Amino acid sequence: MLLTLAVSGYRSLRDLVLPLDRLTVITGANGSGKSSLYRALRLLADVAQGDAIASLATEGGLDSTLWAGPETISRGMRRGDVAVSGTTRRDPVALRLGFASEDYGYAVDLGLPLAGATAFARDPEIKAEALWAGEALRRNNVFARRNGGHVQVLDANGRWASVLTSLAPFESMMTHAAGPGLSGELLILRDRMRTWRFYDHLRTDRDAPARRAAIGTRTPALAGDGRDLAAAIQTIHEIGDAAGFAATVDDAFRGAEVHVEATDGLFSVRMSQPGLLRPLSTAELSDGTLRYLLLATALLTPRPPPLMVLNEPETSLHPSLIAPLARLILRAADETQVVVVTHDSQLVAALSAAEARCHELTKVTGETVVQVEDPPLWSWPKR
Repeated sequence: MLLTLAVSGYRSLRDLVLPLDRLTVITGANGSGKSSLYRALRLLADVAQGDAIASLATEGGLDSTLWAGPETISRGMRRGDVAVSGTTRRDPVALRLGFASEDYGYAVDLGLPLAGATAFARDPEIKAEALWAGEALRRNNVFARRNGGHVQVLDANGRWASVLTSLAPFESMMTHAAGPGLSGELLILRDRMRTWRFYDHLRTDRDAPARRAAIGTRTPALAGDGRDLAAAIQTIHEIGDAAGFAATVDDAFRGAEVHVEATDGLFSVRMSQPGLLRPLSTAELSDGTLRYLLLATALLTPRPPPLMVLNEPETSLHPSLIAPLARLILRAADETQVVVVTHDSQLVAALSAAEARCHELTKVTGETVVQVEDPPLWSWPKR
C-alpha cells in the first residue's frame, strides 16, 4: 500500500506531501488542485511505462506544467500584506514526483535541458532518481540511484555497482536498469506500478464504445474508456464475484439484472428492469446508468490491482446513486487501495463516515495546500 505521495513544482502543487490510506478521498473546490494531484499520480505511473516525457508533452512540455509562482512564499505574501513577487532563484528548475509504500519508495527529479543542447527544448530531462526501502529516503536505505546518466545499484555484498554510465536523459532507470542482473527491486516496483489503474474518462456519450457490441476476450481489467465493458462483465461472471456484481446492480437499480449476450464472438450487455417487457441494450441506457455499470465493472475486477484511482466518479450520476457508489467503493477498498478525487459533498460524507482518510485541498496565493496533522517524513534525491 502507498503510504505517502509527494509532488513538488507541478502546476499549483509547489510542495505537497500527503499521507495515504487504504481508502483516501481528495476533495476541494474547483481550481483547488484536485486535477493536478490526479495528473501527478498518473504521471508517476507513466514513469514505469517510459511514457512520462510523452505525457508531459501533451500538456505543453515541462515549462508549461511547472509551478508558476515564486520559488519561496513569505508569511507576508500568505497574509496578503506583501504583493506576491519573484526573487532570485536559488535552486534549479525542477518537477519532482515520488511515493513511499510499505516496502519501497521511489522518486524522480525532472528538469530542463541546457539551453541550445537539443532541439527538443520542451522535453524534460531526468536529473535524478532513487529507489529505497521503507517510508523515507535516507543515506543508508537506498537500493538504486541515478544521477545524470550514471545508474548504480546495491549488489549482494552491499557495495555500489555501476550498471549504466550513459543513460539518456529522457530515459528512466525504472525501464532501463530493472531486471535480472541489474536491479531486482526496480523490476518488482516497475511491474507493480504498471498494474496501477486510473479511471477518469469512462465514456458514456452517444458514440461511446461501451454502447456498441464488441469482440469479447477474457478481460480482468476494464479499459480506461470502458470499450470492453461486455467482456469485462462476462469475466466477472466466470472467474470473479458474480453474486457481488449482481448485488451491486440491485443496490443501485432495485430489481434490475445485467447479463451478457455473445453472438458470433460479439459481446453485448443487456439490462433487465422491473416493468419492462424486454431488456435494454447499452445504447438505450442513460449516461448515469451506463457510468454506474462501468464503475461497478472496474471496481469489482477479479484481478484487483495494488492501486486504483478514480477521478470524479460521480459525473453524470443522479444523487440517488451516490450512496450505492460509496458502498461500491468501500467494497472495492477491501481488496485494493483506492484513491477517490471528487468534489461531491455527499460522496465525501459517505466515505468519510466509513473512516476513509480525507484531504481537502485549498488554494493560498496560488499554491495548493492541505492541513495534515502529522506530515510524513520526506526528502528528495540529490542531483
